[in-house]
Amino acid sequence: MSAAVSFAIFLVAFVFIASEKVHKVKVVLVAAGAMAVLGLIPGDEVFFSEAAGIDWNVIFLLLGMMIIVGVVKHTGVFDYLAIWAAKKSKGRPYRLMIITAIASPFLDNVTTIMLVAPVTVVVCNRLGIPAQPYLIAEVLASNIGGAATLIGDPPNIIIGSRAGLTFNDFLVHMAPIVVVVFVVFVLLTRVLFRTSFHYAPERVAAVMALQERRAITDPRLLVRCMIVLGGVVAAFCLHPVVHVEPSIVALVGAGVMLLVSRADVSDVLREVEWSTLVFFMGLFVLVAGLANTGVIAAMGGWAVGALGGDHFLSATALLFGSGVLGAFFDNIPYVATMVPVVEEMVAQAPDARTGQALWWSFALGADFSGNGTAVAASANVVAVGIAARTGHRIGFWQFTRYGVLVTALSITMAWVYVWLRYFA
Repeated sequence: MSAAVSFAIFLVAFVFIASEKVHKVKVVLVAAGAMAVLGLIPGDEVFFSEAAGIDWNVIFLLLGMMIIVGVVKHTGVFDYLAIWAAKKSKGRPYRLMIITAIASPFLDNVTTIMLVAPVTVVVCNRLGIPAQPYLIAEVLASNIGGAATLIGDPPNIIIGSRAGLTFNDFLVHMAPIVVVVFVVFVLLTRVLFRTSFHYAPERVAAVMALQERRAITDPRLLVRCMIVLGGVVAAFCLHPVVHVEPSIVALVGAGVMLLVSRADVSDVLREVEWSTLVFFMGLFVLVAGLANTGVIAAMGGWAVGALGGDHFLSATALLFGSGVLGAFFDNIPYVATMVPVVEEMVAQAPDARTGQALWWSFALGADFSGNGTAVAASANVVAVGIAARTGHRIGFWQFTRYGVLVTALSITMAWVYVWLRYFA
């Protein structure tokens, strides 16, 4: 009974989020409150357990990066990069989209969006073109590219920790298919966003005449900020060596950035997307209710029983099943909940190669599912928040109609890759 109630609450909340009739923060707060009042979440654990409640690592990673970006914004570097990108693309919309998309996969997807999205908004405002298609393309690109490494997408960190997979393991097994999917995606953007490509010659001429160096308002502050930001990025990349959580790195980086910049803390905190952080907290509570009442485990258990000893069918189910479920439940809590189920499936594998194939199928499905809907991954929610704040609102279905297609294509290509590499 409790499982049915928790699933009903989640379903109703998701319908309201998708319909956009009520603000999504109001929806998740009411739904999370209903879960708590009905005793469907694991009591105090929802605030203290990463596996059974709010993932504070994600929340504080976002908070730290929002503060860092808020300080960097005051140096004028975003205007500098916007003018540079506009000049390099000569104002041509498709070229500009390729430049912004290629910049996306080289950090974890949340950090990428935090850094690239403000630049995108500025350059689109300069050229007088809608920012939404570019922001959506960047999110899709970052979610695809982030799948390539251990630190590129938060679900990978969870999977790597539980499965004992290293940074190099992800590069060897995930990077090849990610590169192929990414190239196909970049080419596909020409078709996906063709109706959104606008070219205004007078705007382009005005931008081409600008001197980007003049956009830097405080060169000394920029140097200090870039040193701190470089240290943060280096610490992210060294996570497998130093074992310091990205959230801690982001918070320390934010503190150091505030110190070296001598910025007014109140001004910087106004740059933080507080509604995005609250939405994530409520979403984590909703998923905790599904996990606590056994809804997600029941789905996984049914899959294990139904698939029997056909391991390629198991890999297929993990790929496509994760692609569907991860798109609705947010792939971070989804992965945290489903990892024990996958461990059970791997334990029944006849050899290590087959077991690894199941892990990679799970990782590819979970990572690529992040493009499925506007709430499927942290990067999506952050980008939608930035878009709304800057006057370029992205609707749930505006994002999702592109995301569903890209997710379906990505997972189908990944399925062929898994078959050829591990089972053919």
